Amino acid sequence: MEIELLTPSKETTDIILEEGGDDLKSCFQCGLCTGVCPWNRVTTFSLRKLIHKAQLGVVDFEDDEVWRCVACNACVERCPRDVQMPLLMRAIRRVIMEVGAGIVPHSLRISEKNISAVGNPLGEPAEKRMDWAKDLGVKTFTKGTEMLYFPCCYQAYDPPTRKAAIATVNILKKIKADFGIPDNSVVCCGESIRKAGAESLYRKLAETNIKIFNDLGVKKILVTSPHCYHTFKDEYPEFGGNYEVIHLSQYLDQLIRGGKLKFTKPLVKKVTYHDSCCLGRYQRIYDEHRQVLTSIPGIEFEEMRDNREYSLCCGGCAGRLWMETKKGERFSELRLEQVAEVGAEILAVSCPYCMANFNDAVLTTGKSETIEIKDLSELVSEAL
Repeated sequence: MEIELLTPSKETTDIILEEGGDDLKSCFQCGLCTGVCPWNRVTTFSLRKLIHKAQLGVVDFEDDEVWRCVACNACVERCPRDVQMPLLMRAIRRVIMEVGAGIVPHSLRISEKNISAVGNPLGEPAEKRMDWAKDLGVKTFTKGTEMLYFPCCYQAYDPPTRKAAIATVNILKKIKADFGIPDNSVVCCGESIRKAGAESLYRKLAETNIKIFNDLGVKKILVTSPHCYHTFKDEYPEFGGNYEVIHLSQYLDQLIRGGKLKFTKPLVKKVTYHDSCCLGRYQRIYDEHRQVLTSIPGIEFEEMRDNREYSLCCGGCAGRLWMETKKGERFSELRLEQVAEVGAEILAVSCPYCMANFNDAVLTTGKSETIEIKDLSELVSEAL
């Protein structure tokens, strides 16, 4: 067996620490993170080994392994020392993206350039961001409006994912909510590109949106993306953006409990639900979706294995949505097997990244005739 000789470099460790990798000091190499990492269901990936290399200063910044982590937080759930692995991986990637010490995957670089140039990862024209709503009779947010509805980039531009934004507007109009949508000047929330290591771009995005929100006097923001939810709620305050942020699932649950949203059309379907990492393990939002789904007449709800805090990541966060993942290594395909196990006809989601990945997976696995992917908002809108 050939032995690889590595020379530890204090400078390498120091720069990772400078980029936000303080948790390197806390990891005592127990290996629990590797044991629960979803990558080891489809291939071999030692997160413990990668972190130890960072501690020793021998990380290979040109290795594809540094781009594996999807920041699903499953490892953080089990870590005995509460080491924030996603932040460690973000620090390593910052050394590549910000300092230029390694290679950025081509497809991720394209998405980064798109976000920088036109404010969205799809590279679509900024002036068409709100075209999805032009025939819906919805107003643009102005000062004094109670709530801003902020759809994410995919829900603004991607036709299959856009259905969630349209359904959300239909629900809000049905209950006569005082809301408005942004104009075309807003940009990507920046959550995933930040986890991918592009810190300076993230700050530019956050500052742009915060200035727009603050100038308009925005106080309450409704979102249909867990990624927008996480960054608006937990990260924007660092840059002066302090708002009441609510995810649609929470809002719908409140409306139903308060008797303000009533269903009139039964949906006779067997439905299961996929917990998004950013809503679940990051925010502990688990019950609201299930309460909304089970309140819809006709729905037979079936729970999958790997649910709630044990949910299997779709594979889309931290920039992975914009990187190529080999067939056979996609978590979304494993998840569809679990959907099929419980005999569900519909997989309900509450995240545009999950929607995009599962829409691809039903095609690659040949399950498009038996499993339908729908956002929670679509099911609620259909039952009104």
